[in-house]
Amino acid sequence: MSIYVIDDHPLMRDAIVMVLRRLRPAETIVELDRLDKLANAVKQHGEPGLFCLDLKLPDVTGVSGVIAVKKIYPDVPVAVYSASPAADMEEACIEAGADTYIEKSASSAELTAALRGLLLADSEAEEPVTATNNKLSKRQTQLIAMLDQGMSNRDIATELDISEHTVKVHLWRLFRRLGVKSRTQALHHARTNGLLSGNS
Repeated sequence: MSIYVIDDHPLMRDAIVMVLRRLRPAETIVELDRLDKLANAVKQHGEPGLFCLDLKLPDVTGVSGVIAVKKIYPDVPVAVYSASPAADMEEACIEAGADTYIEKSASSAELTAALRGLLLADSEAEEPVTATNNKLSKRQTQLIAMLDQGMSNRDIATELDISEHTVKVHLWRLFRRLGVKSRTQALHHARTNGLLSGNS
């Protein structure tokens, strides 16, 4: 498996690659400056395990790059990063198939947390959790309880004293762990399978 970092800005690309090398020193990391070079790169370097994709490239802009990548590799996680504030583009990117949205103004710690979450989730090929197969982490159990209380990402971040980026990564991993795509599905699954406290 290889990690593909697609960004036409060398400094940003270097920053992402540096974090990835710390997280996965043995992984092949492939740097590209355009999306249309991806097909040849995959032939040369192997199947992707993660995409780190700049939202604005010379050959694609906006969510079109995310859509293009997910069309060919629907099961490979995509981390999008952009100079645009999350409030402007995050929802559209997630709807297009991105797994996390990172602002370029994010700190190194936030970037590391977001990428670590995707890499860890990707390395855990797990069966969806049920009442008889209850392997949720303490944090994931906490998150389900907070979702059940109707708390927003910001509320959860404040309660747990972590960044909203980290909350999103935790939720992404929780959804993947449960085999669901949204908060509503996660709660339905948790209630059906007795994963909520006092419901098991």
